[in-house]
Amino acid sequence: MAATPSKALLLSGVGVAAAGVVALLTVAFTDLGRADQIASVGGVVLALAGLGLSLWAQFGSRGAAAPVVASGPRSVAAGGSVGVAVTGDGPRTPAAQAAPPALAGGTASSGPVTASGERSVAAGGDIGSVSTGDA
Repeated sequence: MAATPSKALLLSGVGVAAAGVVALLTVAFTDLGRADQIASVGGVVLALAGLGLSLWAQFGSRGAAAPVVASGPRSVAAGGSVGVAVTGDGPRTPAAQAAPPALAGGTASSGPVTASGERSVAAGGDIGSVSTGDA
């Protein structure tokens, strides 16, 4: 089974840390003063690298927005919530009822939202009311 990119990065980070500890212990047994200097400089370098990675993870590019595609006849796709969707003939709306309140903590989808079949409906969030027929 192939490792995911985040798992590979984690394992490589652990490997680098282990190599650093072994190198530092080797130097410490031969010259304690030099090991102290190396540890001080290495600590500053690693702290700056950690700060840079943290800032990149927090504020770095998030990539393009997820595609929202509706490709079938009379299909509807929405990246967020859908209040009312009617894909039948005529200006009919679903039964007059209040749409259910949004789920607590509901958010728009971060993945692709696709409605590809005839009269299909897809939403990245909540769906209030949908009628895909003529009745």
